[in-house]
Amino acid sequence: MKMRKTIRVFGLAIVLCMMAVSCKENYSIGEKVGTLTEFAQSGLFWDSWDGRLNLTQTGMNTAGEPFEFSFDNDRNDQDSLINLMRQAQVEGWKIKIKYHRVMGWNWFENRGRFDYFVNDVEVLDKNFANVLRAGNAPQGHVVDTIYVVIDKSEVRKMLKEK
Repeated sequence: MKMRKTIRVFGLAIVLCMMAVSCKENYSIGEKVGTLTEFAQSGLFWDSWDGRLNLTQTGMNTAGEPFEFSFDNDRNDQDSLINLMRQAQVEGWKIKIKYHRVMGWNWFENRGRFDYFVNDVEVLDKNFANVLRAGNAPQGHVVDTIYVVIDKSEVRKMLKEK
């Protein structure tokens, strides 16, 4: 009985050591391109700036889950990036976010809500969502709108006649 308890305690100690050693600050590093759909300061105990990026691919929005990211609360040099992101959200700019992902160091979400943290932000296209604001560029306009309503009873009549 005492031997089993010793084995369990030893096994638990090994698992905890492996978890502590396997935690990594830069688990992955990458870039994402898109437009901001959400950017806000939130948090229950620790306030952090979090956002969601609607990913774009060759100029078109892609379907699927948005990229969720946070600004690292452990860094004090990100005020200019936060202001840039706020303006990018309001103006609808296409941006590139350079990020790193942590694994295991954000258990209590004290650094941010998500495990993807922003390193840098680059504005790619300020007229991405605002094509009508494009300076001297030719501007389009709406010619007409057509609504089509299909009446199932009329379709059935047509099919019976054939």
